[in-house]
Amino acid sequence: MIYSKMWCVVKPSVGIPVFIAAVAIASFSVHLALTINTSWVKNFLNGNAKVVAMAPAADATVKK
Repeated sequence: MIYSKMWCVVKPSVGIPVFIAAVAIASFSVHLALTINTSWVKNFLNGNAKVVAMAPAADATVKK
């Protein structure tokens, strides 16, 4: 374990919940930023995303 001596300074009963809370807050903030700053996420979550992205058609003639 890389950080084994950390538990001599910080109790596991304090450090583990703080770490889990930090991960939860970071995850929530990323998801909130995606929802606020993009239009397609709102449309997708509301069920309005009916358009499928299409790849450009390949040329019928292949040059050798």
